[in-house]
Amino acid sequence: METDRSKAASAAPPGGVYFDGTSNRRRVVALTLSDALEIGEDGKTIARWAYADIRRADSPTGVLRLSCLTAPALARLEIRDARLAADLVAHCAHLDDNLPGRRGVAAIVGWSIAAAASIVLVVLFGVPLAADRLTPLVPDAFERRLGDVAEAQVKVVFDGKPCTNAAGQAAFEKLVGKLRETAGLDNSVQSGVLGSSVSNAFALPGGKVYLFEGLLAKAENPDEIAGVLAHELGHLRHRDSMREMIHNGGTSFLIGLLFGDVTGSGALIFASRTLVTSSYSRDAETNADTFAIETMHRLGRPAKPMGELMLRVTGKEGGTGLSLVSSHPLTEDRLARMSKADGAVTGAPLLTPAEWQALKGICGAGKV
Repeated sequence: METDRSKAASAAPPGGVYFDGTSNRRRVVALTLSDALEIGEDGKTIARWAYADIRRADSPTGVLRLSCLTAPALARLEIRDARLAADLVAHCAHLDDNLPGRRGVAAIVGWSIAAAASIVLVVLFGVPLAADRLTPLVPDAFERRLGDVAEAQVKVVFDGKPCTNAAGQAAFEKLVGKLRETAGLDNSVQSGVLGSSVSNAFALPGGKVYLFEGLLAKAENPDEIAGVLAHELGHLRHRDSMREMIHNGGTSFLIGLLFGDVTGSGALIFASRTLVTSSYSRDAETNADTFAIETMHRLGRPAKPMGELMLRVTGKEGGTGLSLVSSHPLTEDRLARMSKADGAVTGAPLLTPAEWQALKGICGAGKV
């Protein structure tokens, strides 16, 4: 049957094939270009299309397929004669108005720019506001589950396995326990040292604080590590980690939509990673500093060593890479504040020399 149609089309006089849109009948017609396109059959005009209403339709190579705004929706005219097609195209000023070849492209580009701009505005203003509003509403149980997922992602991304040397772990628990009790936090806080060369410490939603081996290796005394841990406990107290998780997760989800990740599958991985590598807001950092200073002073210990450790890290690493300074930017004003706030040291050392050495070697006996 298809062969018969092909033969009929090739034998047809210059004109076209017309489908009236009300039946599947294939009609070989003659075309006349006058003040409008006249479609004739057996010497009679069966349709008349104004040139302004004619539009190009999708068609195979070598065929000009047309529709008309005033004709039935399914009406189509097919022209195979190249000269006739060229003459007709010259008469139709709006032939491609409904195709993404001219105005369609401009419309698509315009809407795409508008969509991208709206996403940028939501990322810059909407997401932070939503994070501030939503954080207090997140149930503790859900936050703990979210923290468990983030913890697993962080361990995979940074290849950080928990360090389990018994003496080192005991010293670490003693240090964290003193800080936690002094800060008024309950015993639901989870903490540990991860075997990674990254010089950082971080807090995760659900009461999790971790220290990377790389930072512990650069510390010279317990007060330096205690100050950093107290700072992270401050982020936990203020739920900064949960706020950043919502912020970063929402941002990465929107950016994923912009670039084609319609499932948002990378949002949680991105959010978990950025909790370790990106900085909190200025207010969040200031509040965590205040928390750390107050906690150290209640213990009768100085807060300045925390700043000295951060300065030592940035001095060795130039402030680059995934260091403590990249996620907790240290300024001279912050260090000066810690120094100025310190008074006389009245408390006993947080760890004995033997416990400090054990903590320094917590990752030396292997990791689980």
